[in-house]
Amino acid sequence: MDFTDVSLTGLRVLRAVAEQGTFTAAAASLGYTQSAVSRQIASVERAAGATLLERRRDGVRLTAAGRVVMRRATLVLDEIDATARELSGMPGPGGTVRLGWLPSAGTTLVPHALAALRTSDPRVRVVSREGTTPALARALRAGSIDIALLASAPPFRAPDDESPPLALETLTERALCLAVPAAHPLARGEFVDVADLRGQQWIAASPSGTDRLMGVWPGLDERPEIVHTARDWLAKLHLVAAGCGLTTVPAGLAAAAPPGVRVLPVRGGPQEQRRLLLARLPGPPAEPVVRLAAALRTAALGATSGP
Repeated sequence: MDFTDVSLTGLRVLRAVAEQGTFTAAAASLGYTQSAVSRQIASVERAAGATLLERRRDGVRLTAAGRVVMRRATLVLDEIDATARELSGMPGPGGTVRLGWLPSAGTTLVPHALAALRTSDPRVRVVSREGTTPALARALRAGSIDIALLASAPPFRAPDDESPPLALETLTERALCLAVPAAHPLARGEFVDVADLRGQQWIAASPSGTDRLMGVWPGLDERPEIVHTARDWLAKLHLVAAGCGLTTVPAGLAAAAPPGVRVLPVRGGPQEQRRLLLARLPGPPAEPVVRLAAALRTAALGATSGP
């Protein structure tokens, strides 16, 4: 085992593969070819004298040896990044926390929490990124983010099956709602009956999303007619406002709905609850993480108690 020949590039590639879940996605995120990524991983594995990535049909994940190497590699890469920040005159990393968040959380909850944190703890520096729940769970494992806001739907399983389990805290649990054009017949009442959703036109997540049907009411007994696809929540809500179809929406986004949209509960079927989770690796969190988590809890509490 000899790590003296391992390059920083190799460590960054390993982190990207662990975070993205596939060689192809890692190559795209880094601007490399897939063969270049494979060569870098092979080089790091030779130096480690162990297999660091488990190749599976649905992608790759870190082995036990890979988690050890990734934990140490993250420390090295963070120190290199900190040096670059210090040399360029940026604030030091002592008060920095790296946050990952879902698109729906980024619409209202995250901005409110960060605004409050700037007032209560101005020395805490937050850098953040958007992602899906699987991608953010991988980023936590890879050490490229410190804390994440994840989504969970029934039966509320853990975000991944790796060990040790992520430390999870439920910030909110609210019913999934339906966004309806204000002029639509379904918008006349105070709720929508699930039976009236048959034959409707839907605005769903783009085909590149993790769930092609995100935006369609779960459990419909027909093949839905999807007329528009969009990943961005606000884009979907503005399409609803334009009368282009219906879409599902977390209850917490009701306040962000533009004029021309009614956000209504759905009755007559199983309750479609959705949880927003605060996730991190197990172990004592750093002080900046503690302070950011407190701000996120406060913002979530305000969203839950709001109209």
